[in-house]
Amino acid sequence: MEIGEQAGRSTGEDGNQRRARELGELLQELRVVLPGVQVLFAFLLTVPFSARFESVSPLQQAVFFGVLVCTALSAGLLLAPSAHHRLLWRKQERERRLRVANRLAIWGLTMLVPAIVGTMFVVTDVLFGSTAALAVTVAITAFFIYVWFILPINHMPNGG
Repeated sequence: MEIGEQAGRSTGEDGNQRRARELGELLQELRVVLPGVQVLFAFLLTVPFSARFESVSPLQQAVFFGVLVCTALSAGLLLAPSAHHRLLWRKQERERRLRVANRLAIWGLTMLVPAIVGTMFVVTDVLFGSTAALAVTVAITAFFIYVWFILPINHMPNGG
């Protein structure tokens, strides 16, 4: 018996009710994450048009472009489950959609890590130089990997 089946039985839900609830929970989580990604993306889209952007180094430009791409991919991946839900809502494949949406959300969050870390790198490099930028990048990367991935994976039953 799967964990979801056990949870469904303890709440009195049948499989379809459980999947509907889980899909609703996932879509609600995405509603929380997406505004932050959209604000970051909007900010990044304005940066190249500021007067000071011309003075950034080629490395900063390359990292910035990588950040922009990662943010766009993150937004696309995190928005995809809502699009799938809307396009396929009358189809009776909720379990498959839930699994795909979960993977897309995880990949969206995964792409958000380099977007945020890269943004921190560019800003820190401009303000304080490459040594500080490297230190901040390592620290922020370790933080996100730990709190977003290691902590939840370590708390999964039977190690995942």
